[in-house]
Amino acid sequence: MTSWVGRSATEITSAVREKRATPREVVAEHLARIERLDARVGAFRRVRAKEALAEAEELAARDDLAELPLAGVPVAVKDNLAVRGEATRNGTAATADVPADDDHVTVARLRAAGAVVVGVTNVPELCVFGTTEGVHGTARNPWDTTRTAGGSSGGSAAAVAAGLVPIALGNDGMGSLRIPAANCGLIGLKPGHGVIPAGIGHGDWFGMSENGPLATTVEDARLMFSVLAGIEPVRPTGKAARKIAVSVRSPFPGVTISRPYAVAARDAAAVLTEAGNRLRRADPPYPFWLGTTSLAHWTAGTAVDAEDLDLRRLSRRTRVHATIGRRTVGSVRKGVRREQLRRRMEPFFAEHDVLLTPALARRSPAAAPWHERGWLRNVLVNTNYSPMTPPWNLTGWPAMSVPFGTLPGGAPCAVQLVGRPGSELDLLEVAAQLEAGRPWRRTAPLD
Repeated sequence: MTSWVGRSATEITSAVREKRATPREVVAEHLARIERLDARVGAFRRVRAKEALAEAEELAARDDLAELPLAGVPVAVKDNLAVRGEATRNGTAATADVPADDDHVTVARLRAAGAVVVGVTNVPELCVFGTTEGVHGTARNPWDTTRTAGGSSGGSAAAVAAGLVPIALGNDGMGSLRIPAANCGLIGLKPGHGVIPAGIGHGDWFGMSENGPLATTVEDARLMFSVLAGIEPVRPTGKAARKIAVSVRSPFPGVTISRPYAVAARDAAAVLTEAGNRLRRADPPYPFWLGTTSLAHWTAGTAVDAEDLDLRRLSRRTRVHATIGRRTVGSVRKGVRREQLRRRMEPFFAEHDVLLTPALARRSPAAAPWHERGWLRNVLVNTNYSPMTPPWNLTGWPAMSVPFGTLPGGAPCAVQLVGRPGSELDLLEVAAQLEAGRPWRRTAPLD
């Protein structure tokens, strides 16, 4: 009997559409793997076993099954996006345990494409931090379960890396897709502003948060991106000879890039040169105020999301984060610094098609009760391991994490690709060149 666990979404949907597999058997196999392994990984807050099997049966009866781009593909959804019939807890005890009446638009698009939602994934409280733990569970990196999966889309990334689902939905406000994707050896694409519907929290963190795919292959990421963006599935153009800047400089003064991540970026540059691109070493003109601006936006987003909640039910680190953010909400709303950053970066991206950087500065922190530790300690740990992602939320431009190489302990390493507005498909093509030149292992060896 063919096993569909560990297969790509593209393989699964082809089999279902051609009636070589049924949606129910595909979903049932993934649910069995979740039951067997998720206690070690902590990806899911809620597994929809009964509901998913029923939805798979309904899907099989659809007249248009052979036309659905994600027919029968199990998918996981981050717990800050509404799933019909499920509560949206956002990683906290301060939210109501009340089922949503309707799907978030991105969830609705996945369902309309034939995907089956098998569960809702763990996040840190209010999706604030780059580690995933709290009252609903701890998401661990399947490649090294002593380490966090990252955050805030940590549960979604852990689910894909563990082979519990082939693809998952997450979102990114300061790196929340790219950070866990980098930790867990996945493609994580943060689209540019307005490409995929957002609707995350109260105002999308002032327009910085974007929904996007987590996948193990570039082909799957491209397929899921097209569904989420509401566009026809696209094929690679084969365009080469892009002008690519390589930078291993941290955007934040005083934060250094560890050797494994710097080496990964340089080695990736060599692969892309061999693929026919024009590479040169060039650092973006990061302004001296980028660190303080990032902190102001990060905390202000939390302040807005916490406005309607009982603060007594939030962890201390979240309360402090929100309290600090209330002082900067007014200035952040004006968007002056974000516009200044865009203007500063535009000449650089007029000269270069793509920026290649390390995805992280160092390996992920331990899987520990960070929600019980102090605010400053959390901020310092997050900043020191993930300084590379925030600039591109502030500009609103597309950026993605791509697996590349391994860390000394054997866990995945990763690089980041950044492009100008509207370049999501170009970034995916560059990622495909990296995938072809240095293929990565797709699923963590948990069995």
